[in-house]
Amino acid sequence: MAATSTDQYSAGEQGLGYIYQPRFALLRLLQLPENTSVLIEKDDDLDFVDQSGIKTLASLKHKAAGDRLSDLSTDFWKSVRIWLARYNRDGRSEANLRFFLFTTGTVSESSFLQNFLVSNTPNERSVESLAKLADYVLAETKSKLILSIAEEFNLLSGDEKDDFLSRIVIFDEGPRIDDVPSIIKDRHMRSVRREFRLAVFERLEGWWSDIVVNLLTGKRTEAIYGYEISDKLSEFSEEYKSDNLPITFRGKAPDNEIDADSDPRLFVVQLREIGVGSNRIRNAILDYYRAFEQRSAWARQSLLALDEMEAYEDRLFDEWSRYRDVVFEDLNEETADAVLLSAGKALYKWADIESGNISSLRIRERVTEPYVVRGGFHILANSRPSPRVYWHPRFLARVESLLGTANK
Repeated sequence: MAATSTDQYSAGEQGLGYIYQPRFALLRLLQLPENTSVLIEKDDDLDFVDQSGIKTLASLKHKAAGDRLSDLSTDFWKSVRIWLARYNRDGRSEANLRFFLFTTGTVSESSFLQNFLVSNTPNERSVESLAKLADYVLAETKSKLILSIAEEFNLLSGDEKDDFLSRIVIFDEGPRIDDVPSIIKDRHMRSVRREFRLAVFERLEGWWSDIVVNLLTGKRTEAIYGYEISDKLSEFSEEYKSDNLPITFRGKAPDNEIDADSDPRLFVVQLREIGVGSNRIRNAILDYYRAFEQRSAWARQSLLALDEMEAYEDRLFDEWSRYRDVVFEDLNEETADAVLLSAGKALYKWADIESGNISSLRIRERVTEPYVVRGGFHILANSRPSPRVYWHPRFLARVESLLGTANK
């Protein structure tokens, strides 16, 4: 564990607090009924609304290790100021609100805040009203910040003070930001095979981060519901079944600019040899990139069986060679160049347009993404020293000639 900074100007914990909000929101929605919704940074750090319409305003405090809440902790009273504003806005005792404080710290045993702990039963709470206890505490403060909050609090009647304070619940000793992933994986992903839980969690959190960004930037205006997480978690977990593999490079492109006219790789040279246009070559480069990177991702996550990729490439080669034999059947040494070129284009058209829809060419039954197949052919067409797949009937002879010249 990294050492805790003692620098008074360190913004580490504050920075963690901002990151903590979406990660904690994900965990909390998984813990609540699926029809619960959440908004981030609206009335409070998090706003939860249940099916009955009750809104819970949640303040999150990700504190340094060992931090404690006491009677006059600003963490508590700053939250009270936010809650008071919402309470007044929504009609005070008529408000359909609850107020939760989630903190990674602990509440001091001698603090009146013990009365708000979720673990406290009513019988364990003070015989005095919460309002009176709060008045005693506020009378002791010399903080300008807390005094201003006390002024707002004292605008409430006695009954309203009790009503307001009765809505507050403190959850202390909460999970720290780096504890949340293991809690989600261990408690909320039991339907996912253990060896794949980390990969599924990373995909889920990546999707969640995009949703949160859209919410905060206004691209999404409606709240996020728990059932959306359930649906997405189910979708991701299905990709890690024995007849499936995750598809994570759909729509992705290489960082470097695509140059269809001068890319020197063998599979691109082959396409130029048969006169394929620049736009189609660009698509081929994308298919190659996505298939290559997808294979690498599967390998890193140990999702492939032993020799599975080699067996898959053999299947691609076998199917290509059968179609090649049909297309090239009537060609011979005297065949005109234009006919050879046309045959090469026909063979490539099959690989480019038709092969992605052939179920027997899927690496696994439910992997239907076409770039896996198309890119697979380009990977074989890029093999060195000699390509396993080619399009122009005379391309292998040309490669051998070039290699022979280079070796002289």
